[in-house]
Formats: sequence, structure tokens, C-alpha cells
Amino acid sequence: MKDKRIAIIGAGMAGLTTALSLQKAGFKPVIYEQASELKETGAGITISPNSTHGLEYLGLRNELLNLADRPESQAIIHYKTGHLLSEKKRGTLPYEKYGANYYQIHRADLHDILLQKVKTNDPNAIKLGVSFLSYETTKTDTTISFSNAETTKCDVLVGADGIRSLVRDVMFGPTIPEFTGNVAYRGLVNTVDLSSDAVTPASGVAIAPKKAFARYLIRKGSLINFVAFVRRKGWNEEGWSIPVKHEELMEEFGSWHPRISDLIKAAPKDKIFKWALYDRDPIDEWYTNNVVLVGDAAHPMLPFMGMGAAMGIEDGVVLGRAFCESSEIQQALMRYQNARKDRANSVLLNSRKARARFQSEEPESFEESKHINEESLGLFSYNPGTVII
Repeated sequence: MKDKRIAIIGAGMAGLTTALSLQKAGFKPVIYEQASELKETGAGITISPNSTHGLEYLGLRNELLNLADRPESQAIIHYKTGHLLSEKKRGTLPYEKYGANYYQIHRADLHDILLQKVKTNDPNAIKLGVSFLSYETTKTDTTISFSNAETTKCDVLVGADGIRSLVRDVMFGPTIPEFTGNVAYRGLVNTVDLSSDAVTPASGVAIAPKKAFARYLIRKGSLINFVAFVRRKGWNEEGWSIPVKHEELMEEFGSWHPRISDLIKAAPKDKIFKWALYDRDPIDEWYTNNVVLVGDAAHPMLPFMGMGAAMGIEDGVVLGRAFCESSEIQQALMRYQNARKDRANSVLLNSRKARARFQSEEPESFEESKHINEESLGLFSYNPGTVII
């Protein structure tokens, strides 16, 4: 099996994690990425204990300790009064309970950690500037076609190309993701430009009718990342990182509690962006023949549980382990799907429910007893490096 040619389409979190896990298992995967250079957006992401386990399985424990932030708590507050509606203690508790830390990190930092590890293992593992077009599978192998008219052959093709996956479209026919009615805004603010009260609590979400505003510290407290959600009836703009005028964000959130409005006022006016949130229903099959999906290509996640990157990391780790522990390709793909599908699809559906809770018409009712989150669902106890496959 170790001589099998494995091609991965997409060098995002899921694609890089899959490559690392396969490298750890003794394979030499090659990633094909349409971008001419690799760079991630200026945003933060959450690394919950389940995904921390996965990254530590790949040998990245020290990198996380050096670069990621560990919040002491996470809070839900009322958008107008700042009143605490719910709080979850973090700090050392996740490690004591699950054996892994709860982190928050700059997305670009995590992407670079994964990228450098892949390249250290194999300097030729990533091909840039090649856009996937299609593939054809025979009894012996799969031929991948790129938009520049080049082709390559592989024994296994992994689609890690996101919610608008072209690999998935070839597998099952084209599908168009549905607009959820939500638009997200994001930005980064230097904490030196804020009062101490504006970054208290260090990680939290303010909720209002049909709106939510999350923010947390990253890069060892030097930056605060924010992402805000509003409802929209329609969306006709292209792209998922569209520059936004400062006034647009102030119009939406400027009347909120000073912890929020002061944060927006301090945001660099040329570094606020927005994008639309799209969704797609779960699918029952993640592979056909020797072609398989990981990450958002298999199960796009809404961001309301902070589990999007985590699910891609889990997929990548488990797929690599499945190939390590199997003697045939089909056996590996079946074991991967059996180990991952139910969990990932459940998280997908629960992320939809979380959206409704965070945009309730009655934020005052958001009490501890009603706060069903990723931890209360038992998601943190999962370890992709040891789970039975």
C-alpha cells in the first residue's frame, strides 16, 4: 500500500492535515492547489480538545503551545446590557478532563504550521497554480485533468476542495450550496488600541435578536479577532472576503454595549471583510471507487459551533490511519467513512441548531440550562488519533 499514488485536491486545513497523516503512515501524497501562493485569511479559529488531539497526533504539540492562546473562560453576554448570560470555564480544565487543551489561534498561523510540516517531510509534496478540472477512473487508476490541459495519474484521489468541491461535483453531479440567510463580518484589532474592559471576557459572544458578535484574543493577546453575524434576505456579491466600509459595521452594531462598539471603532478601516454563509445537506456516501472527500467537501460546517476546522482535522487524521491499518484501498476508504460520517453529519446538523440559538428573538432567555454547545454534546472527548476505525 505504501507505494500507492495519492493525490489531494486543495491545500486548506483538511488537505494539509490529510497529507500529514498520510506522511506519518509512510505514504507520499501530493497536494494540488489552484492558488499560485499559499496564504490564509486574517482571522482566528478555535481548536477544541478533539482537534488538539489530532494535531498532537501529527507531532504539533510544541507549535500549538508556542503560538496558540488558551482562554480562561468563554462567555455569552447580552448585546445591550453586557449582562453575563452564560459562562464556560476553560483554562486548564479541558486538559484535566479531556487530556488536551482548548486553544484559539490565528488561522494563518495554524495553516503555516501544517504547511511547513508537510514541506519538511517532503519538499515536493505541494504543487501550486494547478486548478482541478475533472477526473476519469478506470480499473487500474485515476487520471486527473487540470485547467491548463495537464494531466496526472493516481491510485487514490482525495477531494479537499471545500464546500464548492469540484471533485464532489464529478462524483455525484453538480450541486449548488444554499444561501443560509446569514452574512458574516470579520476583522482583527490590536489590543493596545483598546481598553482592558473591551477585551473582558477574553473570549465571548454577544447575542441579540437575529444577530451575534463573537470575539477572542489570539497571538498571545496582541490581537482580538472578531466575527459577527447578521441575517439577510439575499446575497448577490461574489467572493468570501469582500472589503467592507467601516460605516456598514457600525450601522449594524454601533449601538451595542461599549465592549462591542468600542471594538468596532478601533478596527482598522481597511481590514474589515464580509462573506455569505452557505450550507449543503449531509450526504450518505463520501467515496466512490478510489475517490474520497474530506472536510467541507464532504460536510460543510456553519461556524456557530466552531467545529469547521476541527472536523477537517479529524477527517485527515482518520483517513491517514485508515490507510496505515488497511491492506487495500477500498478497505481503507470504507473504514474512514464508517468512522467519520455519522459524527461529522451530526455536527453539521447541530451547527444549524446553534445558529438558531445564537440568533434568538429573545436573547434574555439564553440561560445556562438552555445553552447546548459542542462540549455538552460530548464532542470534546473524541480523539481522532485513537478512535477505533
